[in-house]
Amino acid sequence: MSFRDDAEDGRGDLRKPFLHTGSWYRMGSRMGSSMLGSSRALRDKSISVVACVLIVALGPIQFGFTSGYSSPTQSAIIEDLGLTVSESLMIAAIPNIIGWLAISFARDSSFLYMGRLLEGFGVGIISYTVPVYIAEIAPQNLRGSLGSVNQLSVTLGIMLAYLLGLFVEWRILAVLGILPCTILIPGLFFIPESPRWLAKMGMTEDFETSLQVLRGFDADISIEVNEIKRSVASTTRRTTIRFADLKERRYWFPLMVGIGLLMLQQLSGINGVLFYSSTIFEAAGVKSSNAATFGVGAIQVIATAVTTWLVDKAGRRVLLIVSSFGMTLSLLVVAVSFFLKDVVSSDSSVYSIMGILSVVGVVAMVVTFSLGMGAIPWVIMSEILPINIKGLAGSIATLSNWFFAWVVTMTANLLLDWSSGGTFTIYMVVSAFTIVFVTLWVPETKGRTLEEIQWSFR
Repeated sequence: MSFRDDAEDGRGDLRKPFLHTGSWYRMGSRMGSSMLGSSRALRDKSISVVACVLIVALGPIQFGFTSGYSSPTQSAIIEDLGLTVSESLMIAAIPNIIGWLAISFARDSSFLYMGRLLEGFGVGIISYTVPVYIAEIAPQNLRGSLGSVNQLSVTLGIMLAYLLGLFVEWRILAVLGILPCTILIPGLFFIPESPRWLAKMGMTEDFETSLQVLRGFDADISIEVNEIKRSVASTTRRTTIRFADLKERRYWFPLMVGIGLLMLQQLSGINGVLFYSSTIFEAAGVKSSNAATFGVGAIQVIATAVTTWLVDKAGRRVLLIVSSFGMTLSLLVVAVSFFLKDVVSSDSSVYSIMGILSVVGVVAMVVTFSLGMGAIPWVIMSEILPINIKGLAGSIATLSNWFFAWVVTMTANLLLDWSSGGTFTIYMVVSAFTIVFVTLWVPETKGRTLEEIQWSFR
């Protein structure tokens, strides 16, 4: 065999999935074709898109549990391990997913660094892969709702961390953080691969089988198959994308929108509010700050569930604008409340009223964030990126999101120490700019196929 043949065989191996998920339906397809006919054999084994989404949603639950872990545990960790405030800030800032055992058995801050670093690696992958997978398997009329399940699962994980943090100590809470991924890993073997990814890799038979499984074996998939084939054919004429190609509008515009939305999502200060919500409530005069934090987490879950229901009815742009406007007003209320608290006597009734008002503003900010800016940037990012740069562009967008999440988390406590009112004023200005950004540049993707969305940027 020639060197060229070896190289081609090597490329062929690289085009195969590393993990053959959904192997049961492949086996069923082979058995069906040789014995009873593939469609009849597979009909009873078909798995719905909703079931696939629920399985992969365990990843974002892990993501949310990791994000919420800091709020109910930071004071106990500092006390047990003798950490300084700056050390605890650094540890809380590093995103997370697999290092729960390292955290649980921590004897000093180095274990916490290692655990958070390992968790951050896993969560970084989940935060990009899950919304893209859901967008690529979901039917057009359900893509927004199913895509929003990603953020709903994140908020559910945050709420569970807040709730369990009220009753168990931080080491046990770290052990409980293992559970979502423990269930997720075997679940991955029972879901099909993304049809669009298989089509891009040239696996035509597997691509059509996967799509048929997802749509049901009585469904006519011919139109969707032809759209995906046409899209893949038009984007794979030149397989290597260079940075110079990003100057083309069909590449730079969706990348700008995706990065912009994910940057603004974090710069609104939501992670600073959630990670240090207990501290914020204490500053506002709330005695049971951890219980109040759990209440915020529960409200966030409900608001995100409403978004999941609304997103395919109202549209993405409308919810983003309403969400950003609501956040701007809420943050204005919080900023004014903290500014007034600094100038009135702590014994006055005005001081107490401002404390209540600041809590109401924080809760309203979390609710309005959850109604749009929480879920929809991830949905839009997964919809608008062309398939041939989705890996590169999606990684850049996710990196931007996590970088600014780190910036906000690192600076939140420092800014709150400097000026609570000033901190929320900064977040308010970012939310106001988000309204302008969405109005001018974010396209409406409701009711359009992924191929139609991507063709519109040409």
